[in-house]
Amino acid sequence: MQLVNEQQFLPRFARMGRKPGDGIMYVLAGDLGGTKTRLALFEVSNGETQLVHEKSYPSQDYTSFTDLAQEFISLQPAQKPQRICIGVAGPVIKGRVELTNLSRELTVAEIQQTTGVEETFLINDLEATAYGLATLQPDSLLTLHSGEPETGGNMAIIAPGTGLGEAGLFWDGELYSPFATEGGHCDFAPRNELDMELLEFLQEKYQIVSWERLVSGPGIYDTFQFLRDVRHMHVPDWLEHALQEKDPAAVISGNAIEQKVSICIKTMEMFVRYLARESANLVFKMKSTGGLFIGGGIPPRIIPLLQNNNFYHHYLQGDRLIELLAAVPLHVISNDKAALRGAAYYAIHREQ
Repeated sequence: MQLVNEQQFLPRFARMGRKPGDGIMYVLAGDLGGTKTRLALFEVSNGETQLVHEKSYPSQDYTSFTDLAQEFISLQPAQKPQRICIGVAGPVIKGRVELTNLSRELTVAEIQQTTGVEETFLINDLEATAYGLATLQPDSLLTLHSGEPETGGNMAIIAPGTGLGEAGLFWDGELYSPFATEGGHCDFAPRNELDMELLEFLQEKYQIVSWERLVSGPGIYDTFQFLRDVRHMHVPDWLEHALQEKDPAAVISGNAIEQKVSICIKTMEMFVRYLARESANLVFKMKSTGGLFIGGGIPPRIIPLLQNNNFYHHYLQGDRLIELLAAVPLHVISNDKAALRGAAYYAIHREQ
């Protein structure tokens, strides 16, 4: 695996030419996910952006994001933000989002009213990740496959975590324009008998089975349960106990990396295969000849499982146009703060 040359990936964005102005400005950025919410306060001065304070909160512990935001702002009362941008896991429509994995609503107007900050933005978390690419150092990207990238060319991002996020970056010939999608909610497509059995197992639980039901943290645990309950793979007592005490996806993936338990190894083989297949689907749909970026909370933690031939082999198992897939560079975003930094970048540079 190799680091990416800086000039290969740092994009320039349309409508991002705004200058911060003279003096000191404070920006509140957020990455609101189904499991945790990260907030950070940045100071912008003389063209430089510095982190002032950052904190992570369990998302389920707060019934209102505005309560959480007020609590965070109160930690630095002398440094009140003039702009706010929050990346959220869900579709943002006219300044409103129904948070997919939290079953609650959030609006720009609500944040403005609570904080008194007029310049407030809500954007999708994968859109925020796309803008975050401009803030990353080369060592924040690890290349799985160099490919033969087209100069310019659309790009795409896929990000499994609590859910499955997907986004695109449209190339207009000069600049990139990131846009959010909800592609993770498209139907899962089984290919073989094992896939069909898993689909039937998940249909009993969810009725409609999307890619997010498999390529996510909860999806890892569901696949594990399928292998245990339907395929009758053995689960040691100590592993069952660990699954009750800790995050199941982390326990399963950790044991797979260490090659400890057959059911964990098989679970993660299936997860990597499904991630590879949906990655190829996204490349085809976006014609992302400029590159595919794999982000989210899970991939940076399972790098050894992505480095072996399982991922790339199944990535290439698309329909015709395999040459297109092979030409696309594949990068893992190893910096888990890309969405947070992207939200700050958006707030600072977004033109009115």
